Amino acid sequence: MVAVSTAYSANTYYSAAASQTANAKIAGTTNPAATATTDAAATSVTLSDAAKAALAAKDFATVLAEARAKLNALLTEAGRTNPLEKDKLALDLSSLDPRELYAMASDDSFTADEQTAAGLEMQRQLEAALAGPAAVAKVTGNYQGLYKAAAEYLDSLGAEEKAAPDWIAARAAVTEGLKQLQADPKKLPDAGEDDPVAIYLALLKAGETTTPRPITDVATSARSTLDALYADATASGKAPTFNKNTSVGTYIDLSKFDSRMLSSIVLDTSGQFTPEETRAADQALRAKSGAALVAGFQNAAKSSDPTAFSQNIISIYASMSPEERQAAGWSEDFYEAALGSYQSTSQLVKMFADAGGSSTSFLGLLGQ
Repeated sequence: MVAVSTAYSANTYYSAAASQTANAKIAGTTNPAATATTDAAATSVTLSDAAKAALAAKDFATVLAEARAKLNALLTEAGRTNPLEKDKLALDLSSLDPRELYAMASDDSFTADEQTAAGLEMQRQLEAALAGPAAVAKVTGNYQGLYKAAAEYLDSLGAEEKAAPDWIAARAAVTEGLKQLQADPKKLPDAGEDDPVAIYLALLKAGETTTPRPITDVATSARSTLDALYADATASGKAPTFNKNTSVGTYIDLSKFDSRMLSSIVLDTSGQFTPEETRAADQALRAKSGAALVAGFQNAAKSSDPTAFSQNIISIYASMSPEERQAAGWSEDFYEAALGSYQSTSQLVKMFADAGGSSTSFLGLLGQ
């Protein structure tokens, strides 16, 4: 869905994940036939200034303690003693904020497996952040939006991570990439081995990006979370309900669940949920999907690029897992329609420009 700008994979972990593909060629990721030169990025939502200030106000010792407490609670809830299984992430760490993940990955009070798990989650979040903009870049041949997205993610992180050599090197590489793109937006920058965008594209081409947790495992987590919410409601003397207008029960707000967890309930591939639960999850998921489309439209309305909305849809689609697309009703036909809209509008803009017009005057003809 709409990308949330709070994740960055420290180069230490990301380089380790990319070691087998460091020499992969990325030439195949460009689209020579693309004609657009715009830099419209994916619609994104960042943490508010107030939220960032609240996070920054904590000293690192407090962050470490909270990270440990959250990890212990997650392990207990999942009935696990280790966040890894066969060297893969087996625990949902998405509830940890960026400072907590960095603390977990970098502090020796955490076990080697716990540190590895944090690194994998950081990598997963970075890949999720870049997936949409990368899909747009593949269609348009323009890499500016992709590098801007990487810069935004790096800049959203905590002071401790920004002081680390890995972050400094990665941010410098992204800055260099943006500088090179000013000369030619369609030429993939050569910003050195610390460039997280180049590493991501190499992993993507090699098919070695992180694999999402199996949807059945996500469903099990969702079942546990729902049961815990029901138990809390019952303990307070009120019956749990999905009716937000209730005056006698406890409202179970599924909008707080992420899209993948909601999708696991909607699809219910393991038969763990009631019809009432799947209906409530479907409503919450479609609300998120609708909000993403509205945000994409509003973002496009502020742009001088007539293809911006199509690009935003392509970006949102690429950032979703197959299960999320299926549950939300985002079929491949939907993507193809967005792609077709982009291509036809791009061709019209080019023809209009060849006739002596501009994108601004073209938008005027469209009533924008």
